[in-house]
Amino acid sequence: MGKIISVTNQKGGVGKTTTSVNLAAGLSMLGHKTLLVDTDPQGNATSGVGIDRRSNKLSTYNLLVENIDTNECIVRTEFENLSIIPSSVDLAAAEIELIELEQRIFRLKNALNKVRGEFDFIIIDCPPSLGLTTTNALCASDTILVPIQCEFYALEGLSQLMNTVRIVKRQYNSMLEIEGVLLTMYDGRLNLTQQVVQEVKKYFPKKVFGTVIPRTVRLSEAPSFGKPIQYFDKSSKGAAAYNELAKEISSKLK
Repeated sequence: MGKIISVTNQKGGVGKTTTSVNLAAGLSMLGHKTLLVDTDPQGNATSGVGIDRRSNKLSTYNLLVENIDTNECIVRTEFENLSIIPSSVDLAAAEIELIELEQRIFRLKNALNKVRGEFDFIIIDCPPSLGLTTTNALCASDTILVPIQCEFYALEGLSQLMNTVRIVKRQYNSMLEIEGVLLTMYDGRLNLTQQVVQEVKKYFPKKVFGTVIPRTVRLSEAPSFGKPIQYFDKSSKGAAAYNELAKEISSKLK
């Protein structure tokens, strides 16, 4: 059974999609069959692996709202061992439409359970909100990965996220755990960075990944070429960091 990890933080600009795409690529390069699930209406994870969301007839919207067969929504990328369930602009309406549907918070879980045995890892890129789409992701997941940027107000809003996680765990998914907290946009030369690291480790004792993601231009350039950083610039610091993160997570599985 594949392990399902949601990459989530309702704060925008913390590196959720960058992490989802490059972690998925890193795991696939280790030989793990990996499925990336884009639940963000912006669809940046979809374009980040070279898929034009406008050309896809089926997406996570169809999966959530219309109960379309999961296998029909999966698209193979050009990268070995890496597939995706793409996003679409229709997904923006899913929050409203889900309210009226039966089993509205378990629809993603039910869909992914049908293909879980075909993958080693399923990585869900969550939208920057705590609505029904993110709740669906949390209900479907084994663990959550929380990216936190090494900047002012890094912990802002995290109490709300953790409260949502506690509610989901208590009421709907008792197995949900924190995979880890990932420090992004890291610059060890700055005193602020060290202060943020200390704060985060105090807030999440023993849950912070050993790997940190550096602040690098190459990471921000890769999506515009439709490639994970490992394929865009395999010798970059960003590629090395996400490969190390993939190894950390892969070793836990074993």
